[in-house]
Amino acid sequence: MPSKPAPIKKAAKKEPAKKEEKAPEPEPAPAPEPVPEAPPAEAAPAEPEAAPAEAEAPAAPPAEEPKAPTPPPPDEPTSAPLDLFIEDKNDTSVAIIWSQPETVGPTGLDGYTIEVCKDGTEDWKAVNEELQKSCRYVIKNQTTGDRLKIRVVAVNAGGRSPAVTLPEAVLVKEVADRPKVRLPRYLRQRYVANVGDKINLTIPFTGKPKPVVTWTKNGQPLDTKRVNIRSTERDSILFIRTSERDDSGVYEMCVKVDDFEDKASLILQIVELPGPPATVKVVDTWGFNVALEWTAPTDTGNTVITGYTIQKADKKTGDWFTVVEHYHRLNATISDLIMGNTYKFRVFSENKCGISESATVAKEEAKILKTDIDYKPPEYKEHDFAEPPKFTTSLTDRSTTTGYSTKLLCSVRGSPKPKVQWMKNQMIIGDDPKYRQICVQGICSLEIRRPGNFDGGVYSCKAQNDHGEATVSCKLEVKQPVVADADKK
Repeated sequence: MPSKPAPIKKAAKKEPAKKEEKAPEPEPAPAPEPVPEAPPAEAAPAEPEAAPAEAEAPAAPPAEEPKAPTPPPPDEPTSAPLDLFIEDKNDTSVAIIWSQPETVGPTGLDGYTIEVCKDGTEDWKAVNEELQKSCRYVIKNQTTGDRLKIRVVAVNAGGRSPAVTLPEAVLVKEVADRPKVRLPRYLRQRYVANVGDKINLTIPFTGKPKPVVTWTKNGQPLDTKRVNIRSTERDSILFIRTSERDDSGVYEMCVKVDDFEDKASLILQIVELPGPPATVKVVDTWGFNVALEWTAPTDTGNTVITGYTIQKADKKTGDWFTVVEHYHRLNATISDLIMGNTYKFRVFSENKCGISESATVAKEEAKILKTDIDYKPPEYKEHDFAEPPKFTTSLTDRSTTTGYSTKLLCSVRGSPKPKVQWMKNQMIIGDDPKYRQICVQGICSLEIRRPGNFDGGVYSCKAQNDHGEATVSCKLEVKQPVVADADKK
């Protein structure tokens, strides 16, 4: 009996699929109704299984009738490529570029075919054996002077697209561009280098077709043993491995295309250290001074002289010391020389490379003679330092305990040195051994040894000299020591 529900499930599943094909089939669905006539023991388990089957049947979505497969759409070619124009050309080739078609389609794009024909004919021929993947192509091996019509076709599985054609025929010939020398800014002024330096100057230029480059120095052809020229399509390089002073001059570069040309000049100056001055002489000597004169050097190092350095040497020691440097004139006065010494002088030349390696020494010597000098010391008015006494630190009131020594301190100044007196209650203390009086460097102190009950009062310090007197006072209080209560008992 448990095997009977299986046909019910199958029938429930198959019925939705056959609803559209056969209409009368839904009626046999109640066929399982006789099942309850079986014995109750076996029918009880069958009903719970049938119930879920009936519940599942309405939950299943209605199946659609299978449709016949749709045939694939036919392959279609792309739309025509866009924006075809000439990128560059010369005497034997033409470079073209374009953009992808606006509409490519589902089959994609396999590549491009580039076709050309001579102007006046319609004999189009493909110039690329394989499809061109990129949107740029160089048509090579053409005859100079021919006029070509050019078109580009996009190709995919659907075939060839409409062609995009240049509006006018193209003349196969280099585009003539006037030559122009682009002289760098730093070469527009005088270019200065030291002897022995390596010269490597690059001068760019433009022009089409490739310009013819020529160089001259001071209007004459270059010495190829000294100067090397290397030219490319874009620039020309002037190279000197080890420069010499003879390499200085005006170099002119000329670029020429057909009947057009352009020129640019640069001035190259090779410099080195100058020679020493031609002559140096001592013109005059007076007091502690010497006047010198000299003439400019014959060899300036191929540049201007920027100054001179003058040195002196004492005949006794022979050591040279710089007196003046970076001096621009051809004469100078040397001062502050030592009396009784004999001096020699020499002069160096300077330019932008530095100071000359050697110097020219004056033939004459300068001797500073000793002269009689009466020295009169200056008269100075003696300063009057006299002043009356003045206390810079006053006495302060104090309190002390019976039996404990104490000190009173103050400070006083005055010129001449004032006389100091201590007083107690306007009475001069004098040489009382109970008191110790000290006055050192204007610091005055009064020590009261073991004061008693009667030593309290007003103490004064009086300072007096020929210009006046001054007094300071303070009050001293003597207290009894504090006695503990235990001691009183």
